[in-house]
Amino acid sequence: MKTNITTATALPPAVLSPVGKAMEEVSASFDRFCLAAGMEALGEMMEKDAADACGPRHSRAEARRGYRWGRTRGKVGFHAGKIDVERPRVRDFAGRELVLASWEHAMAEDWLGKWAMNLMLLNVSTRKFRRAVRLPEGDVPAPAGSGVSKSAASRHFVALSAARLREWLAADLSGLDLLVVQIDGIHIAEHLILVAAIGIDAQGIKHPLALIEGATENAAIAQALIDDLIERGLDPAVPRLFIIDGSKALSRAIRRSFGRHTPIQRCQIHKARNIMERLPKSLHASIRRALRQAWELDDAAKAERLIRNLAQRLEREAPGVSGSLLEGLDEILTVTRLGLPAELRRSLACTNIIENMMGTVRRINRNVKHWSSASMALRWTAAAMLEAKKGFRRLKAYKQLPTLRAALIAQREQTSKRLNDRDLDQQLKVA
Repeated sequence: MKTNITTATALPPAVLSPVGKAMEEVSASFDRFCLAAGMEALGEMMEKDAADACGPRHSRAEARRGYRWGRTRGKVGFHAGKIDVERPRVRDFAGRELVLASWEHAMAEDWLGKWAMNLMLLNVSTRKFRRAVRLPEGDVPAPAGSGVSKSAASRHFVALSAARLREWLAADLSGLDLLVVQIDGIHIAEHLILVAAIGIDAQGIKHPLALIEGATENAAIAQALIDDLIERGLDPAVPRLFIIDGSKALSRAIRRSFGRHTPIQRCQIHKARNIMERLPKSLHASIRRALRQAWELDDAAKAERLIRNLAQRLEREAPGVSGSLLEGLDEILTVTRLGLPAELRRSLACTNIIENMMGTVRRINRNVKHWSSASMALRWTAAAMLEAKKGFRRLKAYKQLPTLRAALIAQREQTSKRLNDRDLDQQLKVA
């Protein structure tokens, strides 16, 4: 039995357009074939747009919106660089240029810029960008102006990271049902520190919230961050738990804006680490064991008593550490006083969530050898925070978050009642 085999080269020329013509390139490489096929298809789309605006060639139909005005060349970017594309030009009857929808869409895609930003977030340096997008032995040329040089990759990253920073810092927060807000700082350079905030909603989903720069982690920068969160929709009337690393400036800013009795949890891991660094190694095991026992107690009064006994024990061996242990004791046991379950308490007793995000920031920022400005640090750090968000997992104890909401509401009501009773007593004394 005879079998007829038809190949692309045997097809008539009319059938070869537009992809058929590109099949001639497949003998060179599949990459060249895909590129040629895509450009042929884009050319056909632009010709159709021109025909829709002007009608068939030499047409005088009344429905046409303009007329052809020759052809020109432009560059369109794809993931491996920019290439020259010839396109038709169309003008309206007033002599103004009409934009072809397919060309405008191709230019707006900016695949090359997105590719450059993605590679830089994966720690590919700008010097290696050309090699990352095109094989050195490949047959798709990369002439001057193809957009794959070191400086071009840097420009792509600057443009996209600046746009994402503006969009993120202007996002409305009023639609997020946030129960927890963690705030922490990261040192970028000697005189530059960034303070970031991350929130956890009622479903246990984590959201990077804000980022602000300053010279030091002082009260002014802390207040500026809080003011920005409130301005973007974080309602101060809603009870929330704030988790910080122990900065007094942050505590003051939070209580100034959200109320004097806002629950603040200081990171227990930071506290224990600071204490251990000041103690001789011979005491590390016993002190760490005592602190762990205090953190895991369900009764806040017993936990506080245990820590005070530990501080009294250290009075003779390390009096300075004894005072440091008692400093901020009311904020160290906040999650215990709220009566949270043990699993949820472990998740919310430290700043591990924001610290993990800061680890991603440090990994991505390590390729930068010189920070030219604060805006550069903001762009890189914001891009890294949004990159870290892609790997966020839901809070382990998210099913217990309704317990946290109930505890925050109960604590707010008890505080209000206590304040009202105090005001009433003062009024009676005056009377």
